[in-house]
Parts: sequence; C-alpha cells; structure tokens
Amino acid sequence: MRALLQRVAEASVTVEGAVVGAIGPGLLVLVCAMPGDTEAEAQRLAGRIARLRIFRDANGRMNLPVTASGNAVLAVSQFTLAADMASGNRPGFSRAAPPDEALRLYQDFCTALGALGIEVQTGIFGAEMKVALVNDGPVTIWIDTADRA
Repeated sequence: MRALLQRVAEASVTVEGAVVGAIGPGLLVLVCAMPGDTEAEAQRLAGRIARLRIFRDANGRMNLPVTASGNAVLAVSQFTLAADMASGNRPGFSRAAPPDEALRLYQDFCTALGALGIEVQTGIFGAEMKVALVNDGPVTIWIDTADRA
C-alpha cells in the first residue's frame, strides 16, 4: 500500500457539495492499495502512520506521533498514487488494486487506525471528492509498504 501524508492544521473532504469528513489538527492521509496488498499490509501501514513522530513536542521539535498529540486522521482513498508515468504524458493506473479489493483494504486501513485509538474521518471511496487542507509546516511524507525499511 502507498500513502501520502500531510500534517495539517485542518482538512476536509466534500462530495456533491456536502462535507463528508473533516478534522482540525492532524494528518491528511491519501491512501492507495496496490495489487497483492493484504489486510496485514493495511494494518502495518496504519501502525507506521500511528507511530510516525512528526508532531511538535513542548520544545517545538517533531517528536510526537499522532496518537500522543490527540490529533485526528482524514483518510482519503487515492488510486492515482499508483500512476505509471513510464511512457507518454497520460498516466496509467493498472498498478492500482481493483476497486473491490481496494475498497476492502481502504476499510481495513481505516479500521486499523481506529483500533490504535486515532479518530478517523474519511472520504467516500470511488466518489469525485474535493479535498481542502491547510498544510502545517509544511510536512509531507511518502510511505510505501513495499519499502521494508
């Protein structure tokens, strides 16, 4: 699975003119399931995000995880993170998991975050969404479970 995280002061997702998910301080997580990803990888990604120390401590240092800071996560499915730009100018998305598999893994990911004590707001899988955010820092981090670091 892949995720692009942005530390935010606030973020929201709107579908057909209605806000369906919104958070104050926390993380906006754009998440993409890849073919062959498993529930275990969804849980591993959630754990890595929960432990990532990118929130400021009392000394202003990036030293706290989202779990310690009391912040929330806005998780938005984003199949375009699987874009293949190997040739031409039009991206291909065949490296994204099929929709039914991707939905299941996205839900597994959100459930795993919630089980770690994190408030999770979501977009609507497969919908045309408008995502708004105020980046804090800015801090933007890419995580891919295929990278075994």
